[in-house]
Amino acid sequence: MSIKSSASQGVDHQGDTRKLSGKLGPGAIVFMVVAAAAPLTVIAGTVPLGIAVGNGAAYPASYVVCTVVLLLFAVGFTTMAKHVAGAGAFYTYITKGIGRHAGLGSAFLALLSYTAVQGAVYGYIGAALNDFVTSHGGPEISWYAYAIAMMAVVATLGYRHIDLSGKVLAVLLVCEVGIVLVIDAAVIGSEGGDSGLSTVALNPSEFFSGAPGIALIFAIAGYIGFEATAVFRDEARDPARTIPRATYIALIVIGVFYAISSWAMVSAWGDEGAVAIATENPEGMITETATKYVGAVAGDLVQILLISSLFAALLAFHNVLSRYIFSLANSSALPVKCGKAHAKHSSPYIASIVQTVSALVLVIASAVAGLDPVTEVFAWFAGVSSVGIVALMTITSIAILVYFRRTRVDRRPWNTIIAPALGLIGLAVLLFMTIINLPLLVGGSSTLAALIGVLLIGVFLGGIAVAAIRPHAATTLDNTEKKEIAR
Repeated sequence: MSIKSSASQGVDHQGDTRKLSGKLGPGAIVFMVVAAAAPLTVIAGTVPLGIAVGNGAAYPASYVVCTVVLLLFAVGFTTMAKHVAGAGAFYTYITKGIGRHAGLGSAFLALLSYTAVQGAVYGYIGAALNDFVTSHGGPEISWYAYAIAMMAVVATLGYRHIDLSGKVLAVLLVCEVGIVLVIDAAVIGSEGGDSGLSTVALNPSEFFSGAPGIALIFAIAGYIGFEATAVFRDEARDPARTIPRATYIALIVIGVFYAISSWAMVSAWGDEGAVAIATENPEGMITETATKYVGAVAGDLVQILLISSLFAALLAFHNVLSRYIFSLANSSALPVKCGKAHAKHSSPYIASIVQTVSALVLVIASAVAGLDPVTEVFAWFAGVSSVGIVALMTITSIAILVYFRRTRVDRRPWNTIIAPALGLIGLAVLLFMTIINLPLLVGGSSTLAALIGVLLIGVFLGGIAVAAIRPHAATTLDNTEKKEIAR
């Protein structure tokens, strides 16, 4: 039996399927997306940086701006989801809107971006585990040893059925969100610090003080993993309804949580005090806030849950990357073996193994190069991911507009023109800000920023080259779409 006919029937001669399955509802997918966003990691790491080098006490408003922009983007994204089948998310949309060449270029850009952010998190979790162990009297162990140990656990869960990962992420997410909400409640219940609850974020003029562009860059980084709602399409209970609901719920939950929690952090120390502590001790701001308003036990708990938050992000990104590889393999852009689903677990098990190997290579290469796990591994890889993901969303916005203009399958102006156009403008501005401030994200090195830019462009062009060399790559998207719509 040929590979083509095997794929069409969903199973090959070895008993491996080429179709993922599951019964994920909106709630389970929201857990995947929010877990990838790593809410506690954002509050503990990104928020202090946004306050310190962004627009100070007005930083919480940055999350409101980003949420509005992404909600506008989501209107066209979810509308197009009803007409475009396949679990490739952004690259699938770009293929259907702009064409196969741009689609595969975007697919390879997505692979690089999500691999980079996972590498960044492995560096951070390795350092966090070492700091936690040594601070409690334990031996000092190299960060990469902890990273590889966490990788083994992630690989095991990624190999199994998606429902297991969903359950693990649900527990971890509830814990990390719970501790932050307890801190928020304690700060608000105490009416903040000596100066009371902050009102700076409510003043539009204050938003433009300091460096609002940098603030928006840090804020948008908290939404990485946003496309996971569409990546899990094949494993959703009812894709046509589940994906739009999960997308809107995830964006609103993330945006509201970040805005309120960052506002509570500012209120806990006062407008000027928050900037001072965020500048002097950004790593310890959340721990000191927890200790001050809840107690010493809460401070220790934050340290533990920060590690679980990082692990949840690793697992979520692993699942997203595995499904990207699986989808690309089944569209003939990558080796067909990567497009097999496990006969028992209905998981993209070979893609999962490939993804684990790529993460292992990153960690080992970083260790051999002697890179610092936080200031270099985390910062540099996160810089690559930030530019790549915002660029993907910007290109997808263009693809949405082109798709509806060309096909006319939906003629509602708000869903197909107005909202997507407004989202495109917002994302284009964010992309411009990210690019011009990239040197800051990678430690102030213009040379490194330029190399990252060349790498991102090179990978995108590499995807276009694959499309040119392999004329059949990504053409299976059309057949998949027709079959699913026919159902």
